[in-house]
Order: sequence, then structure tokens, then C-alpha cells
Amino acid sequence: MQDASSTQKRIAAQTQAFKVAAVQMASGPNVSGNLSEARRLIEKAVEKGARLVVLPEFFPIMGMSDTDKVRVREQSGNGVIQSFLSEMARKHKVWIVGGSIPLAASTPDKVLNTCLVFDENGEQVARYDKIHLFNLDLGNEHYHEASTIEPGNKVVVVDSPFGRIGLAVCYDLRFPELFRAMKNVDIIVLPSAFTETTGKMHWEVLVRARAIENLAYVVAAAQGGYHVSGRETHGHSMIVDPWGRVLDQLVRGSGVVVAEVNPSYQASLRTSLPALSHRTLTSC
Repeated sequence: MQDASSTQKRIAAQTQAFKVAAVQMASGPNVSGNLSEARRLIEKAVEKGARLVVLPEFFPIMGMSDTDKVRVREQSGNGVIQSFLSEMARKHKVWIVGGSIPLAASTPDKVLNTCLVFDENGEQVARYDKIHLFNLDLGNEHYHEASTIEPGNKVVVVDSPFGRIGLAVCYDLRFPELFRAMKNVDIIVLPSAFTETTGKMHWEVLVRARAIENLAYVVAAAQGGYHVSGRETHGHSMIVDPWGRVLDQLVRGSGVVVAEVNPSYQASLRTSLPALSHRTLTSC
């Protein structure tokens, strides 16, 4: 149990501004190569002052086929990718949202698309398994995540020195009821690999909508560019404030976006426009 002084320190910390970062990558099929690139970009984010760093969806592998991620899946709590995330968080004394990684599922030919959160001591403090699985048949593009991914079934929010953080992954963005179920989160993290086809029309609109609806900061870390497999992802990693302003954005390629989160500003917006307390339709 926390004593009164530690609780006061935590509350005080949540009123002070701090920096967050979204990492953008164009990952390939080689796990070690992707981890090396993630290491470089995490270090770049830390150099820019970020205390919370978010990686993109499937940052350690974007394979030549959908089944490649099944071959490199890890057991929960054990594996090269999870050790890497823990090491980076501990070494740099930052919180890291490990984008998403393939973890073993209940069926041998599938994985869980899992977002892990590590604190500044390198301890895993949260896990979210992606709930909504992407399906698209449009022209020559065909994606059926359910063929290799097992869906999760739990909404996850983690209390942190930065406030309440809600976890979501990519296609989850299209389902506002998921974010309402998080119940007044301060920051939403969104590791993603949006396709260029859907992203160019929907990505920014949806990211900003989720920020506005929930009066929350959104840290959206995306895959962005052309992949070895021939797939093209939209990129446009961005950090959006509770008023819907895009604070920083990277269109394509590897890099980081960094912006300041100001809890006092967020609190003032929620006081001036208390929309979260005005909700009346909570069920049908």
C-alpha cells in the first residue's frame, strides 16, 4: 500500500508537463534487424526528452507472409523481444509501450497480437491482447487477421506516473465503444500498421476523433512505408492533444515524433467542456 507522501508525489507528478514519443518504423521480416532499428529510435526519443515511448504494431516483424509472425511467437514472460523491451525501459529509465508483438495463443497456428507496457524499472506492468481483428477485401488488397491471430477480450487501462493510460491497437481505432469502456483515460496509446488504402482517408480523422471524444491525448505510433513483402503502410505517426490538435507528425519512414503532454491544460479543458460527465446513453 502506498503511504500518503508517495500518493502526494504521484498526484503532483501528474500535474507537471512531460514529453511522450511515438516511434515510426517500416519493419521487415528479420527480428534482430528490427530490434536494432527500434533500439536506435528509442534512444533518439530519449535524447529528445521523452519519458513515455510508444512503438508501432508488430514492430519486431512484418513478414513476407502472415504466418511468419507465428514462427517467431514467444511465450508470455519469456523471449528475445520481451527481454529487449524490458532492457530498453530499464536502461533509459522510461516507460515503454512495446507496440505489439506475437505471443503464443491457445491454438498452435495462431498468435495473440499483444501490447506490453514496461515501467522505468523494466517490469511488465500491463498487457493488452488486440480485440478487433482487421478484415479487408478491396481490389487487390486482402487482409484476414483472424486466420493467424486470436482475438483478446479484455479492455486494459494502466495507472502510471503520467495518469491513466488506455491500450489499443490499430483496427481498434474504428470502435469508439472500446475507448468509452476505458472510463476517462488521460492518454490513449495506439500502436498501428494502417494500410495506405484505408489510412489516407481514415487515419487522421479517426485518431483526432478519439482524442476529442475522450478529451485525451493520443499517441499513435505507426508502421510507415514500403515493406519487403510489398505491403505499404500509411505512417503519419502522430501525437494529438485533447482538443484534437496534431502536435507532431511524421509522414513516412523511420523516425520519432515527440510532444509535450500538459495535464493542467487537459484538466482545464475537461472543466470548460465537461462532455465526459454529460453522457446519458451508456447502453441500448
